[in-house]
Amino acid sequence: MTLRALIFDVDGTLAETEVVHRIAYNIAFAEAGLDWYWTKDAFIKILRNAGAKEQMRAYAKQVGTPLSEKEIISLHDCKMYTYRELLKESGRLQLREGVRDLISRARHKGLKIGIATASHRMNVESLCQACWGKSADRIFNVVATGEEVQAKKPSPDVYQLALNRLAVHPDEAIAIEDSQNGLRAGLDAGLRVLVTPSDFTRADDFSNATWVRDNLALDTLPNALFEALKDEATPALAQMAR
Repeated sequence: MTLRALIFDVDGTLAETEVVHRIAYNIAFAEAGLDWYWTKDAFIKILRNAGAKEQMRAYAKQVGTPLSEKEIISLHDCKMYTYRELLKESGRLQLREGVRDLISRARHKGLKIGIATASHRMNVESLCQACWGKSADRIFNVVATGEEVQAKKPSPDVYQLALNRLAVHPDEAIAIEDSQNGLRAGLDAGLRVLVTPSDFTRADDFSNATWVRDNLALDTLPNALFEALKDEATPALAQMAR
């Protein structure tokens, strides 16, 4: 089928947001008087659980810290606020290589662009403001988030929601992900999945991905995507696509 849509994950895919998330978590823990501190190596393991509250519940159980649901929600709210404030700092976050050009070219070619993320809508908006200076609705045709579905990734629910809102068949879209949970979610939704591992997911197993690339630069894109985006100004790159 003709390619009609691209569906992006957010954290780690559009930008290396996990660095900022980890800082925000540790600030929230300190403000709550907890002796928790998540190193990068620890956070890589924690990220196997999708969703901030899920991650904190799992960690509290792991270290034997009894926390009520009210305390989890309070921690989550503090972390969310801190994350958004950190993103307001100039230069704090940059889009990953190729992301801006890929989205621009796809929009120019008439492809629909969607988001399917386990994260919160407010986090999507904060990233879009930090990296584009625009609201998410001015960049993406649809935004589907973890708060809108019953089960988060690796469940395919959020991709199915995005596909429904985009009004496209799975065969007409490509999911772009950075994690094993995201890969499983995309594949189970019937999508082809292009994985660009982030600094926090490079050790994940992506052997069943449709494609794996280090970044989303035009000359690295798989042919199925490159052919939909190329124009007369880029014929020399056709031989480089694979």
